[in-house]
Amino acid sequence: MSNIFTKVDWRNGLPYSPQFEDIYFSIDNGIAETSHVFIEHNQLIQRWEVLGKANFTIAETGFGTGLNFLCAWKAWLESAPNDATLHFISFEKYPLDIEDMRKATMLWPELNDIAVRLLAVYQPSKQGLNEITLDHGRVKLSLIVADVLEAITYLNTEVDAWFLDGFSPSKNPEMWQPVLFKNMARLANCNTTFSTFTSAGIVRRGLEAAGFRVKKVPGYGRKREMLTGQFTHPAPPASILPSNEKRAIVIGGGIAGTSSSYALASRGWQVSLIERQAALAQEASGNPLGVLYPRLTAHDTNLNRMALYGYLHTNQLLKKLGLGEQDYQACGLLQLAFNQREIERQAGILSQKLPAGMMRQVDASEASTIAGVSLEHGGLYLPEAGWVSPPALCDSLAIHDNIQVKLHQTAIELRRSGGLWQAWSDHKLLAEASVVIITSANETMRFAQSSHCLLEPVRGQITLAEPTEQSRQLKTVICTEAYISPLRQGIHCMGATFSNGDTTLDIRETDHQANLALVKKMSSDLSGLAAMNGRAALRCASPDYLPLAGRLLDSGLLKASPPRHNADPSTLPWLAGLYVNAGHGSKGLITAPLCAEIIACALNNEPAPVDDTLMAALDPNRFLLREMGLKRLLSTPYCKIST
Repeated sequence: MSNIFTKVDWRNGLPYSPQFEDIYFSIDNGIAETSHVFIEHNQLIQRWEVLGKANFTIAETGFGTGLNFLCAWKAWLESAPNDATLHFISFEKYPLDIEDMRKATMLWPELNDIAVRLLAVYQPSKQGLNEITLDHGRVKLSLIVADVLEAITYLNTEVDAWFLDGFSPSKNPEMWQPVLFKNMARLANCNTTFSTFTSAGIVRRGLEAAGFRVKKVPGYGRKREMLTGQFTHPAPPASILPSNEKRAIVIGGGIAGTSSSYALASRGWQVSLIERQAALAQEASGNPLGVLYPRLTAHDTNLNRMALYGYLHTNQLLKKLGLGEQDYQACGLLQLAFNQREIERQAGILSQKLPAGMMRQVDASEASTIAGVSLEHGGLYLPEAGWVSPPALCDSLAIHDNIQVKLHQTAIELRRSGGLWQAWSDHKLLAEASVVIITSANETMRFAQSSHCLLEPVRGQITLAEPTEQSRQLKTVICTEAYISPLRQGIHCMGATFSNGDTTLDIRETDHQANLALVKKMSSDLSGLAAMNGRAALRCASPDYLPLAGRLLDSGLLKASPPRHNADPSTLPWLAGLYVNAGHGSKGLITAPLCAEIIACALNNEPAPVDDTLMAALDPNRFLLREMGLKRLLSTPYCKIST
């Protein structure tokens, strides 16, 4: 992962771009300029005061210092309904690093309150989409680190207002191109407005050609004129489902199922969550404690990006949910460099560009101080990692007015009838909806429509132990080839074993001893621990250890009429509205919520939260397509295919 940030010059106390040879905002008054150009000339205050829908979307070309976003955020809080969501999408090819952002926001003391909240979570870590949720979901920032002319073609979100910012056409002619204006029109509705600081003829003519009514009005400060206007032709209907059809069935009540339900319910969907057990999180998600930790690799791989993006997403989700200390603690985590291979892996990780403050290297002395117990090895310290109770997390995700939990219900068959999916148990109809997400782990392959998804069971056993006098001092999670947690409800949790193909759930003393042996190697202060109890469960893993997340193909039709290797993926026999979120192995806390978000974004015509390469790697049809010699079709992300 290369460094995605750009450095700016500071001239007379203002940020200046050496690349574009221009300042980032007005030398007179940046806030006043933003208010005049973007807030007032999109009539945002007036529109928000009478907002008749659940969300409002602004798209911006050029995030820069974040000034426009901060001003829009502040105005939203002051004038929009409390139950509505502002979705702010910003394209930025050259994002500022955290220090330049902090220095810039210090110039606007009147925005300090929200600027501090943005800086606390501002950590664009990758090319493509970086999502930030603020004010408990009232504001969602989608920062897309990419060339706008390329990235906008992937966007399928209906936009209510455009902030055409960035550097002027004379300084940055590459951005102000017909492809920008045509895609603005593609994403517009009959009420979509735009405004921009420039009055350049190339911009006016491009917008008019795309279907916008354009007028010149007085600019701000030294700029005599600017452009503003509205779309004049209703856009073709988006592929997003009408609100009265936004119903979904989710099969499986573990982390994948509850996070999938939550991701849709938060967007206004009515969800029927079907679980065969008497309560949620009774199977692989039923362990009393799970560790929040991204198992990164030494190189930029799909597994590495999945771990990183999933970790960042789950951390943000947990902060939003607000679980109590008895169920979630960001107590930090130490990954010890316990052998040469691990030392080399950690060196590779540290050579990558990671979010500021995410992790740092510590020696044995500092690691011991952080952990509260004596350690012979240093390693990597992740201050925001920790542990969570999976059952508590699942319960919190499922407590939503738009989610109906159906316990003691076993879906064994999916049928298509009248344009809807039906979930059946023997001869009983459990629910019907336009969308189904299968999140039933190893049971996923039992449905005819998802039988081509290659998944395999993996037995895992954790060990629970009462503390010793020395182990009571443990303050953070410690990992090597196993992990041990600080006390939760007076008990340490450690593990877990990983046994491919083993489907038995008996509690084994040999597995306890294996877990204890690995933990005792971490510290002599942990040598007195003894197994008190434990729990075994079956995880669900894929052959390449990546989850399966996305829409399903009709495998029967695909095999009956195989397409060419260079076929248009949109012509493949997709099963409309049928998705899978499974195969998370031992990493479900990190990967399942992100996969839920990927599917929710696809269903709501929002930009995908991961890059195209990773999207293709997660395709649930990948093993079937590879078997048929159609691997090339995976290069086109399904987010570009109508849902």
